[in-house]
Amino acid sequence: MDFRISRTIKSDLLNIKLTVEYILKELCQVINDESLLFDVKLILSELVVNSALHGNKCDSNKFIKLLLEICDRQIKIEVVDEGCGFIYDKNDYDPLDLKCCGRGLVIVDGLSDEFYVDKNKVVSIKYI
Repeated sequence: MDFRISRTIKSDLLNIKLTVEYILKELCQVINDESLLFDVKLILSELVVNSALHGNKCDSNKFIKLLLEICDRQIKIEVVDEGCGFIYDKNDYDPLDLKCCGRGLVIVDGLSDEFYVDKNKVVSIKYI
């Protein structure tokens, strides 16, 4: 099963919501596993919203590039924003601090079989 969606999304939360809903509707045509769809929805939403909020600082003139591919028994989600990037280390997040920042990426990392951050590009891979 090969599937590919590539989008450039404005850093606007309503636009992001509509785009994610559209992508999930399309994914329902190729993925029948509800649990897998839930994981993909969470990963997709967290990565795109983080890019808008933290990477692009909610600047609606900046964009997010999204690529979602299914091939070779894996789902790859790649998100690139126009921010300056960051260094991700899941060990920097302490759940006892009760901070909001960082929790989403730790969740995405946990749901992903492979997870990479390279400056302003984030890649999540989930095996199916």
